[in-house]
Amino acid sequence: MPTSRRVISGVSLLLAVLVGLGLYLAFRHVAPALQLQGSGCAADGGGQEITLDAGQAGIAATIAGVAQRDALPARAVTVAYAAALQESKLQNLPYGDRDSVGVFQQRPSQGWGPRSDLENPVYATSRFFGALTKVPGYRRMPIYQAAQAVQRSADGLAYARFEPLATNMTAAFTGREPHAVWCWYTPGITGTARVRAARLDLVRTFGTLFTRATADPGLAVKVGSIRQGWVVATWLVSHAQQFRITAVRYAGYRWTAAAGSRGWARTVSPAPPGIVELG
Repeated sequence: MPTSRRVISGVSLLLAVLVGLGLYLAFRHVAPALQLQGSGCAADGGGQEITLDAGQAGIAATIAGVAQRDALPARAVTVAYAAALQESKLQNLPYGDRDSVGVFQQRPSQGWGPRSDLENPVYATSRFFGALTKVPGYRRMPIYQAAQAVQRSADGLAYARFEPLATNMTAAFTGREPHAVWCWYTPGITGTARVRAARLDLVRTFGTLFTRATADPGLAVKVGSIRQGWVVATWLVSHAQQFRITAVRYAGYRWTAAAGSRGWARTVSPAPPGIVELG
């Protein structure tokens, strides 16, 4: 092999190792390895199974839901994930550097909004996307540059290490890959489902949705596309403990809290077409 070709091959191998190491370290930095006997969530994006705690998964689902509401492209979600992973590790923090708070560590003193509102992930995400869509050419520029254009942090390159992870998460949480997010909860979920509260939070996240009550009690949510259906289903699963949701059905699949760690399974009694069912 010519020397130049050996050098190129060596460089390619080194880059591959560095990218893999960076993705591994980024993943380790998001959440520690979770044992299946505890609570947690998994997202299967791009062939990589990413483990999150339920709070992180709930925020990731909320970001995807707000993007769905505003008809934003998947790239906007990836930029938001890269920013949120770097700023808060996808946690809704009540503290931060100086007066920074929330999942994006936005500062009230810099015009992002009242502190109490910024601690609401739906509001914080809406403000982030509002700023992102004003960045000229954000759909074509590198992810880290788009994130930095919104965040204006001291080290804009820091977002780059989360690009691979953010990209894989986007595939799972935006419905590009179906039944790709599941959660398990310990102790188990008991009590009557908080259907009214779940519906109100769904509408706050996704905007106008047609819903109707069902038996058990439960809830049926009408969706306009397969992808929207999986974004809604993912949101319900990742918020199951909060709203005491024990089962979700969509597109021929069913998730149950009792077997949450096994993921989604084919069901013999699917929900009607275009409907996500809770309960």
